[in-house]
Amino acid sequence: MSKRLDYNQIAPAGVKALGGVYGYVSQSGLSPTLVELVYLRVSQINNCAYCLDMHTRALLKKGETIEKLALLQAWQEGGELFDARERAALAWAESVTRVAETGVPDEAYEAARAVFDERELVDLTIAISLMNSYNRMAISFRNTPQAALKA
Repeated sequence: MSKRLDYNQIAPAGVKALGGVYGYVSQSGLSPTLVELVYLRVSQINNCAYCLDMHTRALLKKGETIEKLALLQAWQEGGELFDARERAALAWAESVTRVAETGVPDEAYEAARAVFDERELVDLTIAISLMNSYNRMAISFRNTPQAALKA
């Protein structure tokens, strides 16, 4: 699989705008590790190899365990490996990412609101939306994961 085009060079203003949203999320007050876990889970759902590679590396650098990363896709079966905020964020991320299938039901909203205040939930949803955008860019234009570049 070869890269189709370099959107960073073709539309730098658009990429910069996405970067502005990334900067907003970074300063939002949400735990950086929680946000990275959400980014990785969204990338798993979307099968984005480039982002899977990037966010796995970022979480490892943050000191996250291999066990937690290995079980992220099956987080509901991970028991106490994932805390209450992580479980709520991951459930919300799945529902929002699969919006066409789920419609993001009231039960999902109520479960997320039980753990996150209004601002946190909006910021989390912005983070989820951003990662869905980045996944679509990387997949559509065939960004090569760092691991594949070394192969």
